[in-house]
Amino acid sequence: MTGRGTAVPGPSAPGAAWHPLPGREAAPVTGWPLVWLLAGYPLWWALGMGQFAYWLFAVPMLAELVRRHRTVGLRVPPGFWLWGLFLVWTVLGLALIPLEMPGTVPDSGGYPGALLRLVNYLVLTVLLLYAGNLTERELPVRLVVWSLAVLCLTTIAGGYLGMLAPRFEFTAPMEYLVPGSLAADPYVQTLIHPASAQIMDVFGGVETPRPKAPWEYTNVWGYMLSLLLVWVVVGWVAGGSGWSRLGALAAIALAVAPIVYSLNRALWAGLALSLAFGAAQALRRGRVVLVGAGAVAVVAVLLALALSPLAEVVRARAENPHSDDGRAATNIASVEAANLSPVVGWGTTRESLGSSESIAVGPTPGCPGCGQHVIGNAGQLWMTLIAGGWVGAFLLFAFFARVAWRYRAASTAVGQGALLTVLLLFWYMFFYVALMSPLAVTMIAVALLWRCEEPVLRSRGTARTGGGAW
Repeated sequence: MTGRGTAVPGPSAPGAAWHPLPGREAAPVTGWPLVWLLAGYPLWWALGMGQFAYWLFAVPMLAELVRRHRTVGLRVPPGFWLWGLFLVWTVLGLALIPLEMPGTVPDSGGYPGALLRLVNYLVLTVLLLYAGNLTERELPVRLVVWSLAVLCLTTIAGGYLGMLAPRFEFTAPMEYLVPGSLAADPYVQTLIHPASAQIMDVFGGVETPRPKAPWEYTNVWGYMLSLLLVWVVVGWVAGGSGWSRLGALAAIALAVAPIVYSLNRALWAGLALSLAFGAAQALRRGRVVLVGAGAVAVVAVLLALALSPLAEVVRARAENPHSDDGRAATNIASVEAANLSPVVGWGTTRESLGSSESIAVGPTPGCPGCGQHVIGNAGQLWMTLIAGGWVGAFLLFAFFARVAWRYRAASTAVGQGALLTVLLLFWYMFFYVALMSPLAVTMIAVALLWRCEEPVLRSRGTARTGGGAW
């Protein structure tokens, strides 16, 4: 990789992209794989493809990257070497999978899960480079923002489906194609079997539906909604007018009910952090009136929430921590695992012996979920610690921290939305696993930052290098 120069758009076109290498004209292509992947995700979910849709659309994306590499060259974003090293570390960790980790169930770590994660990381790499290398003519930024906003609307609709028809599910076409033994695996079932909600005992003895459509888990639904609401605001509130802006505000208001019924406390806090970020950005630009109006609107929403039946749901959730003890125990186990193998980790997750109360507690016919919880499944940080050790975790999060720091002064609405998307990873990493869909949206945000803000940095003369060329 080298820091070769690029053509720099003027300050009047901060959203413009550049050609991969100076003086070379790329052949006309379109960014339809990314648009179809995002806007059409509910269809892929209904077909039972779920996150495997990323694999499908990565094929034409990779073909375009190969063509571009052979003709005009590829560019990589600043700090990409950190992500590349993380991929290398992930591969190296595969060698430790056969080893038995102290305090875990023997043979509980296997190659299938580790290889699945590795393929997902490689697919994310293709997604990042594809979205970042295409020019504005080939893949307009507004089209990417529109696709993310449409995906947000379907996520809100899926939340209502989970609330109103919590036991809705059906056999997807993909299930007929997967071998019976594999399709019966609980994790695979979650990936390929469409369902509207997770039915969980959160309040003690009472089954509570938590919306998840069109995603695999309620936590993924909450994480995705938090990220996608950003793009509704960027594309249709800040960038829209008239009916589109009113429609976007109505959609945001409608999202409140499924957000509450999801019972995702990390989501609630993440939305508060997003509002604080937006207020800080507005104040930085002297928009005091806008911040004041926004504060009044937030207070009005909170008052309406307090006077509605939703307040009882929030109160009940606050009084029932549910999985806090189990999460704390597995998180501590992830840190201990990283301490035992700090350089490359253990290659994949493991199942803990017993439970947080006793090593004698384990699954029984009457309580199949008791004990032997998966270490690392409580958040992206914890999963990376056990799978890749302290070094692997550093490389992963250092890449995104490097991107966020470089574009910390994002000047465009798209850039600010993308910056917030990246920063939210550092909140949700403690609570939710980002792989696959949330990390895909985060990678798209990195690409948008790179495309929209790098030319601005170069025009100001504050950028020493904008990444490398292959």
